[in-house]
This record gives sequence, structure tokens and C-alpha cells, in this order.
Amino acid sequence: MDATIATAVDHQLPSLFGNPVPLQFSGDFLQWAVVFFVIAIVAAVVGARGVAGVSMAVAKWFVIIFLVLAVISIVL
Repeated sequence: MDATIATAVDHQLPSLFGNPVPLQFSGDFLQWAVVFFVIAIVAAVVGARGVAGVSMAVAKWFVIIFLVLAVISIVL
């Protein structure tokens, strides 16, 4: 094993097992929801109604998942 990898692993082990790391919340689902919303708007303008509908459905689910994870993150 490379010495730098072993050193990095040694520094990570106490934080993984000794002190629990709090759950951190990121807005990845919200970013994906915005991306799919923009795709839906562009598809609707172009006239691809099927793509627009599917993109809006995916964006809606990403927003729902984002909200659920946000509430869980705040509670914990």
C-alpha cells in the first residue's frame, strides 16, 4: 500500500468510528429538479409535449425527495 494512501486512511479512521459525523444535507436533488424543469420548459416551447410531461414528472419527484430529505436532515 502506498504511504500516502495509508496516511490518508489512518487520518480518516478516527473520524469514521470514534466521532460520528453528523448527517449533512446537500441540494443535489434540488439541482436535478431545476435541470429537469428547464428541460420541460424548453421541450414545451419546442412542442415536444411527451418529453415535457415526463420531465415535469421527474422534476416533481426530485422536489418531493428533496423536501423529505430536508425535513429528515432538520429533524436529525
